[in-house]
Amino acid sequence: MATTSTSASPGRATIRIDGYAPIGDYAVIGNKRTAALVARDGSIDWLCLPSLAGPAVFAALLDSERGGSFTLAPTAPFTASRCYIEDTNVLQTTFVTADGTVRVTDAMSRPLARGLLFNQVIRRIDGLAGSVPMRWNVAPRFDYGATAVAPRTLGGLPVFVHGHELVAVEAHGAGDPTADGQDVRGSFVARAGDVAVLALSAFHREPLRASTAERLLAALDGTVARWRHWVGSCDYEGPWRAAVRRSALALDLLVDDETGAIAAAATMGLPERLGGERNFDYRYAWLRDTNLTLEAMLRLGFGDQVHTSLAWMLRTIAQTQPRLRPMYRLDGGVRLPDEQLALAGYRGSQPVLLGNGAQEQLQLGNYGDLLDMTLRYVEHGGALAPQDAERLAEATDFLCRIWRLEDSSIWELHDTRHYTQGKLAAWLALDRAITLARRGELPDRSALTWRREAAALQRYLFEQCWSPRQRSYARAAGSDELDAGVLLAVRGSFLQDDRERLGATIDAIVRELGAGGPLVYRYSGMQDEEGAFLACSFWVVEALVRVGRVDEAVETMDALVALGSDVGLYSEEIDPGTGELLGNLPQALTHLALVNAAATIAEASTSPPGSTERKSS
Repeated sequence: MATTSTSASPGRATIRIDGYAPIGDYAVIGNKRTAALVARDGSIDWLCLPSLAGPAVFAALLDSERGGSFTLAPTAPFTASRCYIEDTNVLQTTFVTADGTVRVTDAMSRPLARGLLFNQVIRRIDGLAGSVPMRWNVAPRFDYGATAVAPRTLGGLPVFVHGHELVAVEAHGAGDPTADGQDVRGSFVARAGDVAVLALSAFHREPLRASTAERLLAALDGTVARWRHWVGSCDYEGPWRAAVRRSALALDLLVDDETGAIAAAATMGLPERLGGERNFDYRYAWLRDTNLTLEAMLRLGFGDQVHTSLAWMLRTIAQTQPRLRPMYRLDGGVRLPDEQLALAGYRGSQPVLLGNGAQEQLQLGNYGDLLDMTLRYVEHGGALAPQDAERLAEATDFLCRIWRLEDSSIWELHDTRHYTQGKLAAWLALDRAITLARRGELPDRSALTWRREAAALQRYLFEQCWSPRQRSYARAAGSDELDAGVLLAVRGSFLQDDRERLGATIDAIVRELGAGGPLVYRYSGMQDEEGAFLACSFWVVEALVRVGRVDEAVETMDALVALGSDVGLYSEEIDPGTGELLGNLPQALTHLALVNAAATIAEASTSPPGSTERKSS
């Protein structure tokens, strides 16, 4: 397998607590239909079938005893180092024992040619030195750990059959598969020069197909080529290039290949605080994340992806027009499940929630997200179909009638208030609609009303949402509490031109919400509830650039890039004291915030100050 890898992380052992690996010890592989999380110790602890939002067949991530997993590791004590093959989502883990070294290459098959109709995990094992006894075990537990089935033999392969799912295990040079109760396992010795391959192929409502070792290895090479072909279209050559490209690859894994919908994360149930109750399901498409992801994709040069995902967005919102929901299913459906699963939870963090109870909240920010993305699309050469233009005009008219209501804000709060972030986003929606109408993209019959309401919103924000005591825009009207989400809402609004107030707001947020170093909490009162919110720190970087404090932005950005996992992935939050990642992984909002922050600095200066290492990365 002739490939080039990025620098591997230093070798170390994974220390599991009650069977759970640290969240930062997971890497992700995927095929743009679903994704799997692979721990540093070689265990695949998360995989949903047949899609990202489908039920988990491996869920040891959320229940180490009953969730199910696909383990592969040396039988002797080992240390492990890992990296992605350069410019791919193909993972390589190198295990070192006292007697030898072995490398495992993990991927979900996605070759350049027409993709497979089924989901397939491929695990190539290369003996590099000495002799290493290896053991593997496939233990699927369907329906989020609720159902275990004994394997049967079909087409000469051990196969787990559950409903419309056929999950087949193939081993070539990796020992003979042996059924053991509800598992399939095997063992072998990897010697220097040996090549073995394991595959897990999942068929949904289709017949089973076996593969030869040669076909599996060719599919793995084709998958490497596919990812490199895609990332080769990336236009970004600015600072923190390696981190930006890794974030682009992580974001692309969250884009549904069939619909263009963008999932907020690949997982569910991972806690924002160990033992806490904020354990949500992020395998759905948020309008907020979609807007910001498409902005990042435009900056990176992926115009075709932007077209496909915007088309999904416009098609999907038609079902609830003129109301906008915060999130939708990846297949465009409106109704999400809302139940608690009988899983132990990551390190005891319960409840584990399936679906998302915020699906019907009023979030004024959704209107800003939709209209802002539409304008960006038009400015990059797109044009709206007449029916879409009519729907967007109706949504803007509706916003004029509802912006004076309390909403749940970007943070999906049950405590509705007149949140500053929501009002800023509502103003942004009206401003973008006015611009689109002036360009002839929206009907202008209501343009005078939109201007009048935008002016009223601007007065409201100046008069009601500024805190003289904090010298900052407040979390909500009449409040002295603060909210880092205001910095996201400021971008593109009239407030970003007021450098004095924006600079004072940045300082107040860093002072009052700071969690040490470059980190900040989301809003007042969260210090004991959850970790620092990583996207907010990247929003601070953007805001610093907008007030001309580029040196500070660069320094903060350097510190934030260093906080990613050893393979460059970010979750939603981080424990400021330990540096441990918290929340669902990989988190689109964090990765897109990294991309947009880096691009903002690059646009402000073609040669920002900082280390030569960053400039050459």
